[in-house]
Amino acid sequence: MKLDRRTLLIGGGAGVGLVVAFALWPRHLATDLPLNAGEQPFGNFIKIGRDGRVTVAVPQAETGQGVWTALPQIVADELGAAWETVAVEPAPLAGHYANPLAKDEGWPDKLRITAGSTSIRAFERILREAAATAREMLVGAAADRWNISPRECEAADGYVINGVRTFSFGELAEEAADRGAPRNARLRTDNHGRLLGQPLQRLDASAKAIGSLRYASDVRLPGMLFASAWFAPPGGKLNDYSRDTAGRIPGVRHVSANDKSLAIVADTWWAANEAIRATDPKFSGPRTAADVRPLFERALASGDAQSWFNLGDYNKTVRGSHPLASIYYVAPSLHLGLEPLSATARFNGNHLEIWVPTQAQDSARARAQEVAPGARITLYPLPVGEPAGRALEADAIPLVVELARATSRPVQLSLSQSASQNHDHVSGGAIAKMMALPGAGGLTAAWKMRLASAGGFGASLAALDRGERPGKLGRPDLDGSAPTYAIPNVAVDAVQVPVAYEAGYMRGSPQREFAFFTESFIDELAHVAGMDPLAFRMSMLGGNPRLARCFTSVTQAAQWDGGGVGSAMGIAGYSAYGSHIALAATATIGEDQRPKVHRLVAAVDCGRVVNSGLVTQQIAGGLIWALAQATMPQPEWVLGMPKARAFRELRHPGFAQVPDITINLIGSTAAPGGVSGLGVAVLAPAVANAIYAGTGKRLRSLPFDVAAA
Repeated sequence: MKLDRRTLLIGGGAGVGLVVAFALWPRHLATDLPLNAGEQPFGNFIKIGRDGRVTVAVPQAETGQGVWTALPQIVADELGAAWETVAVEPAPLAGHYANPLAKDEGWPDKLRITAGSTSIRAFERILREAAATAREMLVGAAADRWNISPRECEAADGYVINGVRTFSFGELAEEAADRGAPRNARLRTDNHGRLLGQPLQRLDASAKAIGSLRYASDVRLPGMLFASAWFAPPGGKLNDYSRDTAGRIPGVRHVSANDKSLAIVADTWWAANEAIRATDPKFSGPRTAADVRPLFERALASGDAQSWFNLGDYNKTVRGSHPLASIYYVAPSLHLGLEPLSATARFNGNHLEIWVPTQAQDSARARAQEVAPGARITLYPLPVGEPAGRALEADAIPLVVELARATSRPVQLSLSQSASQNHDHVSGGAIAKMMALPGAGGLTAAWKMRLASAGGFGASLAALDRGERPGKLGRPDLDGSAPTYAIPNVAVDAVQVPVAYEAGYMRGSPQREFAFFTESFIDELAHVAGMDPLAFRMSMLGGNPRLARCFTSVTQAAQWDGGGVGSAMGIAGYSAYGSHIALAATATIGEDQRPKVHRLVAAVDCGRVVNSGLVTQQIAGGLIWALAQATMPQPEWVLGMPKARAFRELRHPGFAQVPDITINLIGSTAAPGGVSGLGVAVLAPAVANAIYAGTGKRLRSLPFDVAAA
């Protein structure tokens, strides 16, 4: 397959992530980057070409969040490059690109992973230092040519400048790359000509607009065959199928059947999928009820709890009193991405190539190595078309490798949309009993959350690290469960819910669940105390001035009316990923007895903003996605799998249902925070609080169920 490198630089493609052997260059800065003619490396993240093009190697997966723009923008700003000369390519699968926040987040250390809104937080400082080092090397080379001090030079718009004299980065690259790197390059502190914060155009926008950006299903190889598959339910197996029927479909080349799956390889994907249907496979598995909520209720009532967070002494404070209590529930939810589970494999002797959309590149390659021991593995991590987190686990790899080996041909395996839903690793779901004791002046003296959860994120991380799913909740499943507010006595206890389905990572979870529980219950307490929900929150935010400022800003912008009886407004706030958000929602119940959201106003403090356009896109997209999750029907379950539904049955919000959205960014000099999951967290509680203000109906379940309120 012939690849156009310019396409790879601008937007990525089928060849991204290629590991290439390269000569040992006589440079002071070591590099893992593959180099083309005329390119000079400046460490592991930056290359500068003779033509002046600055190429930034990005370790993180592009899932639509704009990381292939934001991280290069950090480099361009610190380097002094012209944006029109900046390109991006995925970093190679080498040892220097692991997510540096993994250990701090409670994830397996040295894991290369795109998740948890960590990309900017993890790599901003690293990329600034790399760019500052390259800038000083370029400036030093120019100063030597002019026989002046580097302090008399500046770097801007792709040039090193001294008065009216200039050298382009391209003219200096080779000489600069041969220089000794400074030990502690100075970061920029001036405000002149900065790119930081500007809504610069996305580097992948053009390729996406014209359709040249290649996703997993776009891969085409000489002689390639296509496969479709159905997998057994969790804990189940394939009992029977009609092999003779499959052979009657024209184009069928191979049938693979075992206890865990049935796959058919054909000349076209349509033929493979029709053959699967024609075989009428019969699977067995643990019988499960259509609604899993009773499992959560039983675990909440009688499960063995682990103490997750304690502050003060909740039990002593509430002894002899009757705390207020409410139960909230969030059902498991599907990713429902347009991109189905997919991967392509090709053997060439002992060389195995894998094309796959993945948010954990090293783990995906390790998975291929497990099923092809001894083979030389080349992994091409493709852009991810399912933005909600399903691509964290590359489940299609083992089967597609088996099919490519069996047929001795390249094979592309793609599940149907129905099969992708059946085998989704859903968000785990959670239920919580919220308890609080009012103190003097109506403020909260004690707070407790007894949580029962099926987990999700922790299960995905364990599967990446050890190939297994844990039997207890871990830190990734419980981060964010303690309230942001200054309450003197707090307890959070957690119970693992035994479920038949497989839970996994989802964008914004578990923070979405915890924000719904906390911000809805805070609203209840405010109304019991007879206080304005805003004033009630502000009275307990002395230790979180950034979130308090978000609340002040959003209520001014939304013209907050107090959220009292007869209002249609509700508020919610949350601190996560190093960022803070407050949201004011205006919502009512429509004629169809479903919540109708009219307006959303958000105030966001995410520290230093790298690209304001990307931030507003991510917040708005998160709000709309969370609105869909809050209003579409919850899954029905059979044999531990969610039943597949056509998109028309899901009642996704259409353009007519999208509310008016206003997003205000609050200036900050704090370190950049994450935003991908930020809007997801606050949508549901803000809308639920608005519905209560206007109707007196307290919505305590997600997706919303007005009839049960």
